[in-house]
Amino acid sequence: MKEDRKVSKILITGIAGSGASYLAEYIIKQHPGVEVHGISRWHSTTANDNLGEIAGRIFVHEADLVDFGSTFAVLDKVRPDAIFHLAAYANVRTSFLTPQTFLTNNIIGTSNLFEAIRLAGLDPVIQLCSTSEVYGQVDPKDVPIKESTPLRPVSPYAVSKAAQDLLGFSYFASYKMKVIRTRMFTYINPRRADLFATSFARQIAWVERGLAKELVHGNLDSVRTIIDVRDAAGAYWEAILRCKYGEAYNIGGVTTMKVGEGLEHLISMSKSRIPKRCDAALLRPADVTLQIPCVDKFIKETGWKPIYTIEESFEFLLEYWRRQADKAARLRGDTK
Repeated sequence: MKEDRKVSKILITGIAGSGASYLAEYIIKQHPGVEVHGISRWHSTTANDNLGEIAGRIFVHEADLVDFGSTFAVLDKVRPDAIFHLAAYANVRTSFLTPQTFLTNNIIGTSNLFEAIRLAGLDPVIQLCSTSEVYGQVDPKDVPIKESTPLRPVSPYAVSKAAQDLLGFSYFASYKMKVIRTRMFTYINPRRADLFATSFARQIAWVERGLAKELVHGNLDSVRTIIDVRDAAGAYWEAILRCKYGEAYNIGGVTTMKVGEGLEHLISMSKSRIPKRCDAALLRPADVTLQIPCVDKFIKETGWKPIYTIEESFEFLLEYWRRQADKAARLRGDTK
């Protein structure tokens, strides 16, 4: 395997977000010699909760990627060796309600980031963290999905991520920026409440604690390949060190299941009976129902492989939300 790149100072955009905060934790714990900086909006509502475990060990800079001046100022000050670009509005269903907000934030924010890097005269390795949503509804004959599969995004969120992806390639081709594009497939992430497994775990914990009477869900027939967010963080790190500039890489797990199977698995781990029903309001105008990646290209380049089993991931998820349920119950005056 080729020698790793040397990285001593990194910047994570959207560091207070769900996936980015786990990435920051991973780097702090596994690579303590690396100086970790992050960009977070001044009005972020997740910074204290998501970054609490590593507060004091990272440098958080207030900026908004949609504001070019603040973005440039941070980059010119920090001058990182590597940048993980995770900042984005990322709720698929909500993107149908406020499409222009998603398009503006995700596309213009990424454009500002690349322009600030260029005008500041920086030459970092840049990982643009994209999503499997850019592939849209893939023909079954094209499964497992390879990086060469055409991009056919069906939600405003997916369109914005496809535009980010293409911007990344454009800046590589035009300005020789060291851009690596990663397309993450479904992952288990306790801190991101809009993901199907996280929503299920939260509701199960609420029913167990007596804070809710039932679990509601949307489409259960979509097929997903699932990875643990802690494995995803490790994969992002390996990408920065070893992947080729200008290339796109799928990242995903080895466990494949229907959303409904994931729900039943989580319910089987519950301490209580969990009534459930379908809520039509949770159904999307257009859904992506078949997401199984081919990750051979990424594994060949990095040697990465997932560590956590699906059982460990689901237990990690449920225990997180049981702690949150306990906090919610105490706020309501329930001291049990």
